[in-house]
Amino acid sequence: MQYISKVIFFVVFFSLSSLFAQETVNFKAKDGLIVTANLYEIDSLNPYVLLFHQAGSSKGEFKEIAIKILKLQYNVLAVDLRSGDVMNFSPNLTASLADKENFPHSNIDARQDIVAAINYAFEKSNNQKLVIFGSSYSASLCLLEGKNNDKVKAVIAFSPGEYFQPQIVLQEELIGYKKKIFVACSDSEFKYTKLLLSGVEEKYKTVFAPSENEGKHGAKALWKDCAANKEYWLNLFLFFKQI
Repeated sequence: MQYISKVIFFVVFFSLSSLFAQETVNFKAKDGLIVTANLYEIDSLNPYVLLFHQAGSSKGEFKEIAIKILKLQYNVLAVDLRSGDVMNFSPNLTASLADKENFPHSNIDARQDIVAAINYAFEKSNNQKLVIFGSSYSASLCLLEGKNNDKVKAVIAFSPGEYFQPQIVLQEELIGYKKKIFVACSDSEFKYTKLLLSGVEEKYKTVFAPSENEGKHGAKALWKDCAANKEYWLNLFLFFKQI
C-alpha cells in the first residue's frame, strides 16, 4: 500500500501543469549592489520559497526545481548571488555587476543578497513568513540567516558545510536552532552532515541522504539526471507537508 501511495504521489506531483507568471526582478542589497532574480508567481498573496545557488552557479541551477515547487502553491524567487557564474546557460547577472563595479563578492558577502531577497519577498507576500533554500555554500548562509530572522519560517539546506572558517564555525552557530530545517546531502556526506547538525534538537531537523544511490552535492540532487532525485523529492515534499 505504501508503494502504491508513492507511485500515485509521483504521477500527480510530476505531471500536473502549473499556470504562473515569470519575470526578471531586481532589488538592492544593503551595500547598494543590484541583485537580479527570477520571480515565478502563482498568486501575489501566496507565500514564497527563495532559492539560492552553489558556488560557480546562478539562478539557472533551479530551472527544473522552481517549476516543481510552484506545484506546492508557493511563489518562487530564484536569486543570482554575487558569488557565482553561469549555470544552465543562465549568466549570473549579480556576480557580473559586482565584479564590474568592484563590490565585495566573496561567499560570505553574498549573505546580504539573501537578506535583501528575504525582505523583497516578505513585502510582496503581504508579510507572510517564507522558506529559504540554499545549495552548498548558500545552504550554510541560509542556515545562519534563518536562525534569528523573524521573516523566515523554515530552512532547506542541500549540502551545507564549514565554508567560512575561521570567521564562522557553522556547527557552533547552529546550536539552539528553533526552526524547522530540512538538510539533504549525498550518501558520502551524511556522517559529516549529521555531525554538523548535532547541536540542533531532533524535533527541529530532518537530515536526509539517499539509501539506494550516492546522490549529488547541493541542489543538483533534485535534477532529473540524478539517479536518486525521486528519493530527494519525496522527502522534501514530506517536509513541506510539516510546515
